[in-house]
Amino acid sequence: MMDAKFDQVLAQYTLRIEAEGELWRTENPGALFARRDEFLLPIGEEVGRFLHALIIARDAKVIVELGTSYGYSTLFLADAARQTGGKVHSFELSADKQDYARAQLTEAGLADHVEWHLGDAVALLDQIEDGVEFVLIDLWKDLYIPCFEKLYPKLANNGVIAADNMLEPAMSRPDAEAYRAAVGACPDLQSVLLPIGSGIELSCLWRSGPA
Repeated sequence: MMDAKFDQVLAQYTLRIEAEGELWRTENPGALFARRDEFLLPIGEEVGRFLHALIIARDAKVIVELGTSYGYSTLFLADAARQTGGKVHSFELSADKQDYARAQLTEAGLADHVEWHLGDAVALLDQIEDGVEFVLIDLWKDLYIPCFEKLYPKLANNGVIAADNMLEPAMSRPDAEAYRAAVGACPDLQSVLLPIGSGIELSCLWRSGPA
């Protein structure tokens, strides 16, 4: 169960999403697209709650988030980690975004369940040990495959990878299709495309032998 602090921070995020949504409806989309890094661009509450439930059901304790951004998805992952006794390793390239996310997670009382990594995710993933149980990939789309290639050998048996933006935006579909092809080439991964949010490719590792 989420608590009151979680709900308060989520409500603040929701207000920001609504305000930014109004801008996208009323301002020049081309001009806003040039400033897209300023916007939350969240996975959405439906996806956040789905991933939260999945982590708890898996009892995942070693969680990796690629693309902290402003911390919206981190909020859900960290609350799930609180309930499983786990830790979220969250990677972000922008110090300003990471600072914002850290402040929100501190307000939610969840910062102790996050280990913050700042810099190039592909390079920093070398620091992560084997036994990763859950991954959310939601960063620049051309980095999905390089990140996947780093994490795939580190997955625990029954480990899960959730990759966002498989359906939307349309401009990302070539990268999404390339990612899905890379995942599909791994015979010990079972994957399904879920039409929730912007489209989630959910992949589970199964290897014979002990977990």
